[in-house]
Amino acid sequence: MTRLWAGIDAGKTHHHCVVIDETGRRVLSRRVANDETELLALIADVLAAADGDDTVWATDLNQGGAALVIGLLADNGQTAFYIPGRTVHHASRTYRGDGKTDAKDAGIIADQARMRHDLQPVRAGDDIAVGLRLLAARRTDLVCDRTRALNRLRATLLEYFPALEAAFEYQSRKAALVLLTKYQTPDGIRQAGESRITSWLRKQGVRSPAKVAQTAYEAARRQHATITGQQTGAMLVAKLAADILRLHGEIDEIEELIEVRFRQHEHADILLSVPGFGPLLAAEFIAATGGNMANYESADRLAGVAGVAPVPRDSGKVSGNFHRPKRYDRRLLRACFLSAQIAAIRCPASKAYYAKKRAEGKTHKQAVLALARRRINVLWALLRDRKPYEPRGLITSQTA
Repeated sequence: MTRLWAGIDAGKTHHHCVVIDETGRRVLSRRVANDETELLALIADVLAAADGDDTVWATDLNQGGAALVIGLLADNGQTAFYIPGRTVHHASRTYRGDGKTDAKDAGIIADQARMRHDLQPVRAGDDIAVGLRLLAARRTDLVCDRTRALNRLRATLLEYFPALEAAFEYQSRKAALVLLTKYQTPDGIRQAGESRITSWLRKQGVRSPAKVAQTAYEAARRQHATITGQQTGAMLVAKLAADILRLHGEIDEIEELIEVRFRQHEHADILLSVPGFGPLLAAEFIAATGGNMANYESADRLAGVAGVAPVPRDSGKVSGNFHRPKRYDRRLLRACFLSAQIAAIRCPASKAYYAKKRAEGKTHKQAVLALARRRINVLWALLRDRKPYEPRGLITSQTA
């Protein structure tokens, strides 16, 4: 019996699998569709070739297009290891030839799995964590769409009605957006009059309708010129304002879904007890970690994945240099950084630790990252022990 290593170069519609033995000789090389029937046939053929011995599987994706094959491997009692695509890219330079094919990448993945002993298995999160990851990704898309639409609305208004563009903070004033769905031009606002606009806004259920109408009317009084392209610009502004209002509603709906799903998780109460974490940031933390600290053998490992643990850059006589890591989970870093930044304002222990780091000469960003690193120790211990946070100076008790 010969132990085998199977490398899968994952794609959206097709994967390529290369299987090698202990000497690096290729036993199998096959392109398969991202389809359950074909993938099950591949798994059966590889296991038959292994003849009962262990088979090590590795892939360059841990979700997305590789989700089906990872799930099928788990159902068949097989463990898949994750080798990031960037690692495969750099490793390919050490192999013969400059060409790049799916078969070559799959072979490199298999060979790296054969030689390395520090790879992490792909651990699928629980159902709630996976759901939160999908919902959080959708929320991010919607927020980006809203920001893009807001920028375009302001740029279009600036083309023909700069006074109204400067009159409101449209990202935070829903009433101003409602106004733009009906009134977008100086002459239109002047003809309608302040009282009529106030009455219409009140019927739409917005806050402070009189103040919004007054601000818009004063902006219209400052401009009597009709700029070329005003009619087209007004049409676009009305459509953009309606789109932004729709996006506001969709974001509110998905945030409600995130909170409901998050509160069903076993760690919800623990995370909410930690200063700086609200439902959204805590949900992002669970989505990024898979909701289980068993995936991380230590707080140091969690800090490394989050990108808040500095790594050394020493060479020769030069030592003691540290820099930010280049490989980390950006979603997890965002949740840890923002929660630490909030805690530095609202939590006395975190505020004292932040002030200490600033007194040492660190910048705001460096001090928040240092605080986030200390909070990782607390978070990991709380989730491991399944205990809520108690404000007893846990963060400041850590040595600097």
